[in-house]
Amino acid sequence: MPEVGTGLARVERDGHRADVVLNRPAKRNAMNGALVDDLTEAFARVADDESVRAVALLGEGPVFSAGMDLEMMRDADRAEHAALCRRLHALFDAIETLPQPVVVGIKRAAVAGAFELTLPADLRVLGREAAYGVVEVELGVFPHGGTTQRLPRLVGLAKAKELVYTASYVDPEEARRLGLVTAVCDDDEVDERTRALADDLTEKSPLGLQAAKRALGRSLDVPLDAGLAYERALADPLYATRDREEGFSARLDGREPSFEGR
Repeated sequence: MPEVGTGLARVERDGHRADVVLNRPAKRNAMNGALVDDLTEAFARVADDESVRAVALLGEGPVFSAGMDLEMMRDADRAEHAALCRRLHALFDAIETLPQPVVVGIKRAAVAGAFELTLPADLRVLGREAAYGVVEVELGVFPHGGTTQRLPRLVGLAKAKELVYTASYVDPEEARRLGLVTAVCDDDEVDERTRALADDLTEKSPLGLQAAKRALGRSLDVPLDAGLAYERALADPLYATRDREEGFSARLDGREPSFEGR
């Protein structure tokens, strides 16, 4: 799959892994409207491709993303900003509800809107030198691309308030201890680690992973009994699949399973 839309994002394939890449390195992958739209189209393509089992979200060049394009944000009037917010929320929702798990690699910077771009992903790999946080209260606004709702679910309300109110960057090791990120490594190794983690996911049962993502996605939004009922409803059809038979047989035979997504 080639470049998408205006070319500010692209989709690359390696086996069952798809890489969605921000492709505006001259601007440190700062997000403007065209990049947001290209990313949305890229994830739509991935969602429709049943051969994709996991996704790595990466930034071209040395930086994941500096955040939103500041000149665009400064010059946008109220109506233009409202329209951009709707497009941003559509992108973040597309990542969060993508059938496949998404692993994002955060190298050197993911600030403000770029920080918010990482939150709907399933797993995060963070560089040790990365500037990672929300700074909007220093810009006369507050983070409103989902941070006030997603971040407390990931790190707890008290820590979310601290990060939002102080506009502080997240310490990488603390982020790992909090469970906000899965791994911390040198920034030059972030993309490689991200791809490797996504590759590991492609070896799991694709049907199992997709069902698990759907169940976990609702776990904090519904009462326990409703969540358990949804979990059972998702699990039941898997017992009629070829992959369920293969998974149990491979474990009993002491070999690696070969899943086909059926």
